[in-house]
Amino acid sequence: MKIISKNLYIRSASGKMKLVLLRPEHLNTTVPGILWIHGGGYTTGFAEMVHFSAGRMLAEEFGAVVISPAYRLSLKAPYPAALEDCFTALEYMYRHSDELMIRKDRIIVGGESAGGGLAAAVCMMARDKGEIPIRFQLPLYPMLDCYDTPSSMDNHGYFWNTSRNHRAWKLYLGPLFGSASIPKYASPSRETDYSGLPPAYTFVCDGEPFYDETLTYISNLNAAGVPASVDIYPGKAHAFDMTMPWTKKAKEARQKLREVMAPILSEKTDKGIPE
Repeated sequence: MKIISKNLYIRSASGKMKLVLLRPEHLNTTVPGILWIHGGGYTTGFAEMVHFSAGRMLAEEFGAVVISPAYRLSLKAPYPAALEDCFTALEYMYRHSDELMIRKDRIIVGGESAGGGLAAAVCMMARDKGEIPIRFQLPLYPMLDCYDTPSSMDNHGYFWNTSRNHRAWKLYLGPLFGSASIPKYASPSRETDYSGLPPAYTFVCDGEPFYDETLTYISNLNAAGVPASVDIYPGKAHAFDMTMPWTKKAKEARQKLREVMAPILSEKTDKGIPE
């Protein structure tokens, strides 16, 4: 499906924020909407990364409208700036759903790495506020835990490792870094009540830093009665579907994502998460 791209500019806490909008070239009915949040350890990255992400793939495959916010990065503005911006983008999608041709009952929030962490935080905030229903979440290999886990404490994986992780969390949390009481919206692993959150799907490599926190997040959702599943791929490469898209496991991961999302993004059925 041919997708067109344009930039929108909306009001935000910083004054103005850019949104990268992807939509089918010919759109004559409302379709699912996806808020896709880019990665980069909260410190780097840009909204246009959506063009080589799973977000773009889902737009092309299923004809969804995708919005990628250019949220404030921690080098200039630490928490809660990025979360505020991403939630503002979600509110814009919901309030302007008619002109964007987005189905209000079929909004998905996803992202990769730090974007996956922000996706989880956005879902928690949306549930707690009770104003915007999120149908599904896709926090891919998400950056969720500001404290060391067994897989992140001494990790020398490709593209992301322990030293980069520590630096990124220090910049993102700012004066909160090292505190014993980190807000759940800053580090979603601090959440204690996972009930009422949207169903979820993710995938991760077994040797990368975020392996344990990803599995813990899915386990906590399941324990709270939320349908959630994770696929595990061998290797140490963080964000392997984006950094090494030509590999067999990257192609397998994207194909499984298509299969999981087909019933969610289809107009005809809504069966939930395949086993």
